Amino acid sequence: MKRDSRLSSVLHALLHMAANDGPMTSEALAHCMHTNPVVVRRTMAGLRQAGLVRSEKGHNGGWTIACDLNAVTLRDIHAALGEPAVFAIGNRNAAPECLVEQAVNAALDDTFREVETLLMERFGRLTLAQLAEDFTGRLAAHHEKIRSQQNAV
Repeated sequence: MKRDSRLSSVLHALLHMAANDGPMTSEALAHCMHTNPVVVRRTMAGLRQAGLVRSEKGHNGGWTIACDLNAVTLRDIHAALGEPAVFAIGNRNAAPECLVEQAVNAALDDTFREVETLLMERFGRLTLAQLAEDFTGRLAAHHEKIRSQQNAV
């Protein structure tokens, strides 16, 4: 079963955009995300409608972030993507009159709702600024590791 990785992909693109000084073209973002520029444009169009990004056409154009990274949460981005399903698993509905199936589906439905509520609460607490800060720290540690290796040679 294929998983929906749009949220992860969009977060990836937004962090690249946040780290970049100017607009990023769909082609540049596609290269960072290992995807096609058409997929980037289609995805960014939804984010533009939500006011999270903007685009400029022409020479020196591209995509830029149009929101405050401290104010935008993963839940906001999930909503901008159309609130894709968070689970790749679901109930079996081959025999809705079956009492066993009803019991199983009721238990699973309750569990899915509870877990999705917890996930959305967590998404609501995580901001783009927090992700950008984590990335910046990882990048600095990576550069320090490279410098240390070069000095050891």
